[in-house]
Amino acid sequence: MSMNKILAAALIAATSFATASFAAEGTPEPPGQKWSFSGPFGTFDRAQLQRGFKVYREVCATCHAMTLLSFRNLSEPGGPQFTASQVKALAAEYRIATTDDNGQPTERPGLAADRFPAIFPNEKAARATNGGALPPDMSLLAKARTYERGFPRFIFDIFTQYQEQAPDYIVALLTGYEEAPAGVTLQPGQYYNKYMPGHLIAMRPPLENDRVEYPKDSSGKLVAPQTVEQYAKDVTAFLVWAAEPHMEARKALGLKVLIFLVVFAGLLYFTKKRIWSKLPDGAHA
Repeated sequence: MSMNKILAAALIAATSFATASFAAEGTPEPPGQKWSFSGPFGTFDRAQLQRGFKVYREVCATCHAMTLLSFRNLSEPGGPQFTASQVKALAAEYRIATTDDNGQPTERPGLAADRFPAIFPNEKAARATNGGALPPDMSLLAKARTYERGFPRFIFDIFTQYQEQAPDYIVALLTGYEEAPAGVTLQPGQYYNKYMPGHLIAMRPPLENDRVEYPKDSSGKLVAPQTVEQYAKDVTAFLVWAAEPHMEARKALGLKVLIFLVVFAGLLYFTKKRIWSKLPDGAHA
């Protein structure tokens, strides 16, 4: 059997194993998505990041904060690349808690250097507003949410550089709401999501078609469809960037390091050959 056939058979077996493990838990595996930032040379789609931020702000920000992200990050290289004036105007729309000269609590308009403020004053207020559930901060959500690929398929991920479990899972979760099947009883404030472990989730379906208005191009055509699926992909891409704003710089540095190591290894090899070539036969031992 050729090596290609062996690898193909192993990959099929790995896929079957992972799918079986998900089926055993009653949770289907999130479908794989295509991402511009996948792989060692992937980069973010700037337009998608801007659309994703729009979805986050108009939909997700009612409950979910991003307290580790600064307004100015939106204009930095590798991100959505809003202009400085846009970021300044955006920050000014928020009220930032501070103290006055007398030490009394007050508020001021946000500055570009400020971080996005918390949505709720404390955890108890957040739970009271959301029926006892605590909406997670979205700053690192794309790093915290993932799913198991199963053995031995995760070994192949090392060679294919697949690292998009988290964004695939988030898209699946946002689009996985369904009517509860027969035999499943939902408590008040619960919803059925086929990709959620246990299938029960406290967050109501956040997205619906045409909920967020996307910009139009010069011909008057929408730059992207206003569908649940597109909203889910766009906001997920934004969350991936928010969790790692310097991803592109990291990948670029990694490539430079690999090139350096290859060149350095070649120089060491030829240096070794040159030095040992001057020794008489038998002296190498």
